[in-house]
Amino acid sequence: MASTHASCIILLARNDFLPRKLQPNYLLSALIRSNRPISSKSTLPRPLQRVPRVYSRNMSSTAPLKSLSIDNINPHVKEAKYAVRGELAVRSEKYRAQLKKGHPPTPPEESLPFDQVISANIGNPQQLDQKPITFFRQVLSLVEYPPLLENEEVLRNSLGYKQDVIDRARWLLNEVKSVGAYSASQGAPGIRESVARYIEKRDGYPSDPANIFLSAGASSGVNTLMNVICAKPETGILVPIPQYPLYTATLAVLNARCVPYYLEESKTWGTDLSAIKESYQKAKAEGTDVRAIVIINPGNPTGASLSATDVRNVLEFAAEEKLVVLADEVYQTNVFVGQFTSFKKSLRELQKEQPGKFDNLEVASLNSISKGMVGECGHRGGYFELTGFDPKVAEQIYKFVSIMLCAPVTGQCLLEMAVNPPKEGDPSYPLYKEEYDAIAKGLEDRANALYEQFKKMEGVECQSPQGSMYLFPTIHLPQKAIEAAKAENRSPDEFYCFRLLDATGICVVPGSGFGQIEGTLHFRTTFLAPGTEWVGKITEFHKGFMDEFR
Repeated sequence: MASTHASCIILLARNDFLPRKLQPNYLLSALIRSNRPISSKSTLPRPLQRVPRVYSRNMSSTAPLKSLSIDNINPHVKEAKYAVRGELAVRSEKYRAQLKKGHPPTPPEESLPFDQVISANIGNPQQLDQKPITFFRQVLSLVEYPPLLENEEVLRNSLGYKQDVIDRARWLLNEVKSVGAYSASQGAPGIRESVARYIEKRDGYPSDPANIFLSAGASSGVNTLMNVICAKPETGILVPIPQYPLYTATLAVLNARCVPYYLEESKTWGTDLSAIKESYQKAKAEGTDVRAIVIINPGNPTGASLSATDVRNVLEFAAEEKLVVLADEVYQTNVFVGQFTSFKKSLRELQKEQPGKFDNLEVASLNSISKGMVGECGHRGGYFELTGFDPKVAEQIYKFVSIMLCAPVTGQCLLEMAVNPPKEGDPSYPLYKEEYDAIAKGLEDRANALYEQFKKMEGVECQSPQGSMYLFPTIHLPQKAIEAAKAENRSPDEFYCFRLLDATGICVVPGSGFGQIEGTLHFRTTFLAPGTEWVGKITEFHKGFMDEFR
């Protein structure tokens, strides 16, 4: 009897993942309560007799336990790489969580040699303490909770809301009805009209709201346009190297071809037209159907700001080869040197100077509320404008965005405020101007401070900051460091960035995540973090690193 009892327990223990009525404690207690003897002739409850033999996860089996495995999912998703939020970023968030739990650390965790994590790996201004513009957030609070508008006197006298804040909130609510409701797929018409007026004021040429699509940040617009352009595996798109990995990742997912062209580091990361032409011809000879060219201006990760001549050269090349121009202009207000020139404006000037030659050139211009002095990344707002597109193609783009219903409506409202901020004479203008200018000056000051530190560091070369939110210095590492990286199966710049993170809590992105000329090493860092203490930590770390691997 005892032997049979033990056998029952072993059998039942193997089925501990069964429903409660079939689990051992329940079945044995049922037998005991029934006062039935457990013997070799005893009959177990009927449900157990009907249970097929199964295996737990700890037991071998040839049958897969789940429908999806790493071997049968979309291979193009596996192929895509996005270094900005890759392994380094994951480790930095692990450190952030560990610091949040406090000290002393819980075993087996060890104490960290830093007291904060600085996410210099991504252009995320408000995570790094950039303050929201007051006008934007006050209006947003009213459109999010319209009953606040029922007592304007309290808003003005007790909460400090200006009349133009109240008026803008009422106007936006009249346009969208509720930020909790879908808008038109292309975006709220009144907000698209505000975007068109902004573009007209910026460029001095008309803009049609019918050609403007509101999007969930510029990334959503890029995804839309590339899905429409990439018609087959042989489709290729010219992409600058180094580049923001959104482009190569999206092309990988679409099973299309990236056609890289290298920027000129010695010329402040400017475009080299001869390099573009060489890449284009090489790709064509290899059977690639090159359909478009991406330009990021101001640059990411390089921070370069293209001259008007560079912009015109690209447009002339695109017209000659019938290429769509994808102009990523999300950093257009982040310019420290020179003046931003939009591709739309340059196209209109060329069309005026040379009638007919550029009439069929297609340009898609993208912008966002995530960057600049707005920095509202989390609200996911942006737009793209189509210039010169066939109306039937535009219809398909509309259909594609319709599948995703619409861009976030709060993001649309913030976009409207970003392109139509308080003007001189408006009650909110003085504070808006003060906040905007302070953010702009802070960014430029920190960019220059970081640049000056890089100039002092052994084996580091860096172009002077021109715009955007990043610096992309070259690093020359000792041979011993390169060998140590190889031993860890990492690229040398990745090895350097991991050591920097582990020692200081500062997360940057290795240049290999953006693409770089073979034999060169870089890393990208934002200059968004407040203060300069963290810059000194990079300098101190670098000196120790170089000494360690001499």
